[in-house]
Amino acid sequence: MRRSPVHGVYETLRTILIGMRITLKYCFARTVTVQYPDMPPTTQPQFRGFHWYEIEKCSACKACARACPIDCIYIENSGPRKIDKETGRVRGGAMIRYAIDYSKCMFCGLCCDPCPTECLHMGDIHDHSGYDRPSTIVEFTTLAQQGLRTPMPAWLLKNSLPDWARRLKEKWTNQPEPAREEMRKALAEQPVEKKVPAAPAGEAEKPAAGA
Repeated sequence: MRRSPVHGVYETLRTILIGMRITLKYCFARTVTVQYPDMPPTTQPQFRGFHWYEIEKCSACKACARACPIDCIYIENSGPRKIDKETGRVRGGAMIRYAIDYSKCMFCGLCCDPCPTECLHMGDIHDHSGYDRPSTIVEFTTLAQQGLRTPMPAWLLKNSLPDWARRLKEKWTNQPEPAREEMRKALAEQPVEKKVPAAPAGEAEKPAAGA
């Protein structure tokens, strides 16, 4: 059915008015300024910040690196790593390197979705400023040696911090506490224990030869 030019003009004006209604709503709203850094920055529940990484669950499958559209994830391991379904921990070769170059990362979150063990997550760190380009490359294996899962921004290492920043630092520092020993084990070779299948129940023992 062919519509008249009048209908086209009507639809154009209607959509413009809908858009302007939303714009004017915010145009005359009260402006709220967050007094950062004295107050914490405002982030949304689905905020995608600097990653946090559970190295003891990583199987080094490189699914995250393959999903990265700009190739900013670097993974090296000494051998195959397999997950123990009973403990949820990975055994096998050592994790030699897991690094992300944040000078290239665009925080799209595509690296987290394909992870089969869900060991990589988008974090809530909003800033990781540095003084040179090499500092933008975060070595997560080095962090694991320190018992950390996520990088600590330079501003968070100061002695005098606002209360909100001090609480945030404690949260990021204490979060991996239960798994710190497993995190360090992932940096070394861990032989995979071969489980011997149990004999079927009720199977009679075979008589010895010559009996």
